[in-house]
Amino acid sequence: MASSSAPPTGAHIIARALRDLGVTVVFGIVGIPVIEIAEQAIDLGIRFIGFRNEQAAGYAATAYGYLTGRPGVCLVVGGPGVLHAMAGIGNSSANAFPMLLLAGSSESHLVSKGGFQELDAVSLLTSHTKLAIRPPSLDLIPDVIQSAYRSSFYGRPGTGFVDLPADLIQGIADEPEGTRHTRPLPAPPMSAADQARIFKTTQLIKAAKAPLVVIGKGAAYARAETVLRPFIDSTHIPFLSSPMGKGVLPDSHPQNTASARSTALKEADVVLVLGARLNWIFHFGDAPKWNPSAKFIQVDISVEEIGRNAGDAELGICGDINLVVQQLHHALGDWSYDYASSPFAQTLEASKRKNEAKAASAAATAPEPGKPLSYQHAFHVINTALQHLSPVDRGGIVYVSEGANTMDISRSAFPVSHPRLRLDAGTYATMGVGLGYAIAAHEAYNAPEGEGSAGPAGRKKIVALEGDSAFGFSAMELETMARHRMDVLVFVMNNGGVYHGDSDSADEWLARQAKGAGPGGLRSTSLGWEVAYEKIAEACGGLGFVVRTPEELERATVQGFKADVPVVVNVMIESGKAGKLEFGWQASAKKRAKKEAKL
Repeated sequence: MASSSAPPTGAHIIARALRDLGVTVVFGIVGIPVIEIAEQAIDLGIRFIGFRNEQAAGYAATAYGYLTGRPGVCLVVGGPGVLHAMAGIGNSSANAFPMLLLAGSSESHLVSKGGFQELDAVSLLTSHTKLAIRPPSLDLIPDVIQSAYRSSFYGRPGTGFVDLPADLIQGIADEPEGTRHTRPLPAPPMSAADQARIFKTTQLIKAAKAPLVVIGKGAAYARAETVLRPFIDSTHIPFLSSPMGKGVLPDSHPQNTASARSTALKEADVVLVLGARLNWIFHFGDAPKWNPSAKFIQVDISVEEIGRNAGDAELGICGDINLVVQQLHHALGDWSYDYASSPFAQTLEASKRKNEAKAASAAATAPEPGKPLSYQHAFHVINTALQHLSPVDRGGIVYVSEGANTMDISRSAFPVSHPRLRLDAGTYATMGVGLGYAIAAHEAYNAPEGEGSAGPAGRKKIVALEGDSAFGFSAMELETMARHRMDVLVFVMNNGGVYHGDSDSADEWLARQAKGAGPGGLRSTSLGWEVAYEKIAEACGGLGFVVRTPEELERATVQGFKADVPVVVNVMIESGKAGKLEFGWQASAKKRAKKEAKL
């Protein structure tokens, strides 16, 4: 650490700028020359979480930004470190998660000479970030870092990037006090809607026979639950949450249409879209998934999003969800939708009863003796055990989920009652985010001295539900968890393949392996047979369990939840080798097309 009398180094100025901005944790991987920044940050009281791969560190920083509402900070080396961290930049941009990325680079005088890990990162990242910049001098480092930090979460969130040459990091300021200081930034200014748009929107809502509110993760990020809960409760409008918008209103809410999603989309005639995008997750707002005559009213902080796909630019509202919803609520006054007697609601309730009964039956169906577990029953066993350990009304569990089937099926298997308690692959459908997200959630909710500020009070248990393929992207981050004493509980749903396995027995798999990668051999989706993933946790100082039966799974869940080290529960499930490689919504579309072709 620089003494009070000696001029500070560039590394100290950078670390001090972060501290003065209110940064309490940095994710990343060190090397020359950024190790000096990390060490100075630690000396100034900032925690540094060292990862095993820059991709996972970048993912963690983006998720931390989403959970806390302030940019997550990622520190990497130049060249290959920046290239690896680009995965986090893509994740930040696609999901609108705020991140500040700091990267070292070769000395300024070596530009174009083939310096150590030389890369023109500013040129590379300008088109992928909100701001990519290099400080021209030591005295301007605080201003540049503050600008990049501010840009990452003012307006539509994304990434701010600062390139830090080695000569700046290792340079020494001319004055003992060095340079000017940064200061904590206020929350981004909030904009409301013009009253003409509000009036037009309320008239459409009042006239609707089948109104629907769509709640996206943007509403969760904006902490809009404080205005959305009374709005839905008083207007009685049914709602549908995106996967990460779950919890803004409780899954148990009577107007939640999640279990009647298809019916809600087909029947809705006026759709209020709050912090969600009409992209692939919501089928672009297009028929036949949606009612072809539906009117979409988009409310978004980003004006570029208004009118996109099925959205109507003349109806869209650019503004902060918190203010706009309050405006709408006030303008609607005592009006409420007659949910109890409307034909739309009756259709929804019938669909909900049918689908919930079907899901409950699948979840309750235990495997025959000697047969492997299904996803549905495995999740039922895990959820039942967890709810006994941590009641939902305390909001005690944060769920992280990735892997196509694991994520899809677990979405409805683990209800949440509070926002920002469910993280998944998101808009970019990024595989490999799971363990980085779990580390970010642990930091956001369980940081020492009450620094975590992401949600409901009280310590949170982080539970990661991982497909075996997705787990493989970042499995070594178990060592990161163990090193930092993070008691994350990880379930690996092991079916031996990407999407599904290719064999139902060890002998069948070995026969495939013997034929190599050609016809009759291993497929492009093949993974190893019953890989012992739990041993990675054991090797890193955690606990590992391998389970095959409901009873073993329940015991492992209880023991794993109570452990104070990282735990991997390796869940052997059915291979599903007869399944088709497609998303559920694709399969439904094909079924509908076949049905229509017969008419």
